[in-house]
Amino acid sequence: MTIQQLEYLIAVDKYRHFGHAAESCFVTQPTLSAQLSKLEKELGVILFDRSKMPVIPTEIGVQVISQAKRVVSESKGIFELVAQLKGDISGTIKLGIIPTLAPYLLHLFIRKFLENYPHVKLEVQEMVTEEIVKKLKNDELDLGIVVTPLDEPGVLEKPMFYEKFYAYLSKNHPLLEQKEISVDKIKSNELWIMQQGHCFRDQVINFCDQTSGGHENFHYESGSLEGLKNMVNRYEGITLLPELATFELSEEEKSRLRPFTGVPPTREVSIILNRSYLKQKLVELLYKEITASIPQEMTSKAHGKIVRFK
Repeated sequence: MTIQQLEYLIAVDKYRHFGHAAESCFVTQPTLSAQLSKLEKELGVILFDRSKMPVIPTEIGVQVISQAKRVVSESKGIFELVAQLKGDISGTIKLGIIPTLAPYLLHLFIRKFLENYPHVKLEVQEMVTEEIVKKLKNDELDLGIVVTPLDEPGVLEKPMFYEKFYAYLSKNHPLLEQKEISVDKIKSNELWIMQQGHCFRDQVINFCDQTSGGHENFHYESGSLEGLKNMVNRYEGITLLPELATFELSEEEKSRLRPFTGVPPTREVSIILNRSYLKQKLVELLYKEITASIPQEMTSKAHGKIVRFK
């Protein structure tokens, strides 16, 4: 049994196709198939049901693949350990980040981080929290930047900062007369919200106790905060914006922001990792760069009251 055979095994499980798995491993399909057959013969078990399309792991194959992921991960850890002991700041970080953070956070720290650590390659993918957690557990990502708490088994949460929620109002909205808004003043038929799958949608619904967005004769749920903001600007109504999304609003747009009464609703933003995560030095450096790039008052948990998922 070799590490390479285990990597082939994991690739077939990922792609559920021997040809695509071989391409991802930069080998020919006969080579990959031969190595997996050799592994199955050594173990005395069948790992994949090849009669199905796509191929699926057998019952015992599922368990072997799970163990193989841990073994491959630990083997990579040897290189990470040696690099860390040598003081070598290099390598690749595969990062997943949610869409309601990516446009407002990445540009604050990416350039400086890469200038400080030119031998580090940062690969960023924008995706919803559920997909980030899945890829993290499958070792397809090194870490994620999401809204927490998740309370996800096997996932370590490292809080970085806290964002207040603000109400963003259309021009001439009656609530503009108030300096602060009570959540019970928001009507369900004037609230624009994110589409399903986005954690920000869940938090807004939880905070506002609303289940629908838009007017009675028009229903719209956006995949981006910019889409919601544009509906408020061009049409009418209210949406909620997290703090970072308010930084680059025009002065006129900022004049239509309103805080909420009482302790401000807040979301916690964290780096998430596997509990047995590697690349500890790189993660720590990235964490420090991010927290240094935002207003320091946002790094305090006292910034507001955390709104959890439903």
